[in-house]
Amino acid sequence: MFAVSFVPRTTSCRLISATSLFLPAVLHDASTTTSTCSFPRISEGFRFLYISLFALCLVTGHNGGSYEEALAALSSLRMKRNHADNSEKGDRFEILFDYLKVFSYILHMLNMKVIHVAGTKGKGSTCAFTESILRNYGFRTGLLTSPHLISVRERFRLDRQVSLTFVDISEDKFLGYFWWCYNRLKERTNEEIPMPTYFRFLTSLAFKIFAAEKVDVAILEVGLGGRLDSTNSVRKPVVCGVSPLGYDHMEILGDTLGKIAGEKAGIFKLGVPAFTVPQPDEAMRLLEEKASQLNVRPIFNYLIGENKLGLDGEHQYLNAGLAVSLASTWLQQVGKLEVPSLTQKCILPEKFIKGLATASLQGRGQVVSDQFIESQTSGDLVFYLDGAHTPESMEVCAKWFSSAVKRDNQSESSEHLLSGSSESSHDQFSGEENCHQILLFNCMSVRDPTMLLPHLRNTCSNYGVHFKKALFVPNMSVYHKVGTAANLPEDDPQVDLSWQLTLQKVWESLAQSEIGREEDGESSGNSEVYTSLPMAIKWLRDSVHESSSATRFQVLVTGSLHLVGDVLRLFRK
Repeated sequence: MFAVSFVPRTTSCRLISATSLFLPAVLHDASTTTSTCSFPRISEGFRFLYISLFALCLVTGHNGGSYEEALAALSSLRMKRNHADNSEKGDRFEILFDYLKVFSYILHMLNMKVIHVAGTKGKGSTCAFTESILRNYGFRTGLLTSPHLISVRERFRLDRQVSLTFVDISEDKFLGYFWWCYNRLKERTNEEIPMPTYFRFLTSLAFKIFAAEKVDVAILEVGLGGRLDSTNSVRKPVVCGVSPLGYDHMEILGDTLGKIAGEKAGIFKLGVPAFTVPQPDEAMRLLEEKASQLNVRPIFNYLIGENKLGLDGEHQYLNAGLAVSLASTWLQQVGKLEVPSLTQKCILPEKFIKGLATASLQGRGQVVSDQFIESQTSGDLVFYLDGAHTPESMEVCAKWFSSAVKRDNQSESSEHLLSGSSESSHDQFSGEENCHQILLFNCMSVRDPTMLLPHLRNTCSNYGVHFKKALFVPNMSVYHKVGTAANLPEDDPQVDLSWQLTLQKVWESLAQSEIGREEDGESSGNSEVYTSLPMAIKWLRDSVHESSSATRFQVLVTGSLHLVGDVLRLFRK
């Protein structure tokens, strides 16, 4: 397996040293405040502790409002999903640097050691693998990803230094940093520098969190595109990466792979090493052209073999290989650690192997069993979650699902045989007639279902997997809202189902063409539109209860990360 890297032609990157650790700006403000306060007459040691605790309260206190109030304030920010432009003052790309000045971030940003990743598919997974590797080397990590699936705090993940685990930022810390940023912007923005849009605010908040938490490395996933994305306000990352490219957000990024690649290559910086996985020819030519303009040149690197990965699916090996290149370069440039040369096949260091094996990211090749069903019936209801939403990722998702259900069914059958149980294989899901594959689907209306659903259905069919039924539902959440503002009614009889009916029509037309060719003996054209996700889940649970024998329902949830998040949110309840 190969990846392409773009490295400086002459010398390695000139990086600004980050030997000094700085207090978060809110603590600098706190020190000014406390200097005018009257403290009790106590010893110097206790006085220092008193001031420190007072400053800590300013960071983690709820002085700006409750968690729900913070989410409501975030939801009130303007959402803009097209290019930065000059049609409105608040849409200029350059305004990002005004926000950095408001937060006094300029010095902090220069010191931050960033890994920047763009791409159409797999950039979140690449970031997760990269973070896990560096965390296993003992570095303090911060990871910014999007979108969130359940809680907005998922976007900001920090390591726990003691246990080497990786968690979303705590609610208390989130509140402290959120209100510090939000209130400062409210005080200092004006007609010339208005409040930032939703995603720009979240990016600025991430910079605040990572600076205050003194992370050694910040791994940033581009939100949309690259060139004009708010994460691109980082002027000198340590290394950049581009994950697989495909057709997505064409109304914004362009209608050809070359145009899309041009936007993604916008994260390349002068003299900064940049890596990419193999790309389609049109995209690759553009990436090479952009790289050459920035005094970097492409070379080919061998990547990883069949190491165990924490994220499921064959496609993840491509993302993991890119992560190995990014982490290795960061370790050499900043960590000053000797790592094996990636220009030849070699056994990865143990910490790389452990990092790849323990990486995690919700909603990407994730398998979740319905605990409610497991406790009440002999049947089985398993959800296979993947937020694929492009033609290329649909095909990848279908391959993963087909492989996963067959692997799981074979594993169940093997366990049954080893246990020596006298029950028939029919009762233990080992027969294919007792394993029903169901599709639970929705996608945004900007997607083309005539491109998505055929890729999904045909690929599954080629691997011998045929859906017994397809369920189409509207999302429960609004993608640019958080908290209670994001939740739509669970069962609204007035909900507009015109888009879901369109999806169903596409699916049924595919089924009819299959029946005409007599390729599938199953009634795989069977489909239904539900007014809400909870109603669809109820039907699935009822079907398991009503099945005459132990039946395994294997449900693929795909088409939208927001739908995946809605399912996970229901399970959490």
